[in-house]
Amino acid sequence: MLSNTMADWDYDYLIKLLALGDSGVGKTTFLYRYTDSKFNRKFTTTVGIDFREKRVVSTGADGITERNFRVHLQLWDTAGQERFRSLTTAFFRDAMGFLLMFDLTNQQSFLNVRNWMSQLQANAYCDSPDIVLVGTKADLGDMRNVHTRQARDLADRYSIPYFETSAMTGAEVDKAVTALLELVMKRMEQSSGHASEPNGSPASSHEVEEAVVTRKCC
Repeated sequence: MLSNTMADWDYDYLIKLLALGDSGVGKTTFLYRYTDSKFNRKFTTTVGIDFREKRVVSTGADGITERNFRVHLQLWDTAGQERFRSLTTAFFRDAMGFLLMFDLTNQQSFLNVRNWMSQLQANAYCDSPDIVLVGTKADLGDMRNVHTRQARDLADRYSIPYFETSAMTGAEVDKAVTALLELVMKRMEQSSGHASEPNGSPASSHEVEEAVVTRKCC
């Protein structure tokens, strides 16, 4: 379970999430909605890599008991154009989870999800990283070209959660990121010794990343 906080506190974990998908699917506006709770129409196409940040509290297991973990989220925004693809894939191994996005009004962006999955499987820290499939622009129902059933069938094929979101209205945006973060935190809870700090001291991002890779790939 996650909740937002505006306080300026130290954090236990640094979690890096990466947003992927074709150019124009709405990755930047999605992340801006999540971090600032606003819709910004003025964003231009992302060049290379950018990121946004947010602090949240995650409730999880610490040994035997439950406790609240203070999480500093880095949400990396990637360019979808082919000419930036090598730069984008260079960040795959540093990310602990992925928001794989397509535009519900653009059938080709949905078809290209399979290409992004192939790149993830080839370049992420291991073969089956934590991924959430995100359909964007759900508010544009009259322009929709991808049916919910199609998207759910694809998500089921890859055994990943699916959310239909709108950066304009905010629908399902928080839920999509929360679902991904909870997957990452659950993985760390199940890892052996690295992710949880019994004495309550903050874990470094290196320790967290090591725990994630150890649990998934060993």
